[in-house]
Amino acid sequence: MNERPIETARDADLRLSMAAMLRAAQRARELARQTGTALVISRDGVLEQIQPAAARSPGVLEPPTPDDSEP
Repeated sequence: MNERPIETARDADLRLSMAAMLRAAQRARELARQTGTALVISRDGVLEQIQPAAARSPGVLEPPTPDDSEP
């Protein structure tokens, strides 16, 4: 197994994959908050359900839906 940090990879997609995964995780947390859906994670081989925080964070902003726009 390669022990080098992923940030030093020659392939740009691989090098930037950690940032992409962090963005995806943030988006999943925000969507879970908006919909009241639990997040399912695996920690040490055990599946856990985590309820989203009640407070909304300014992390990911959703575009307004057509119903939200002013007439």
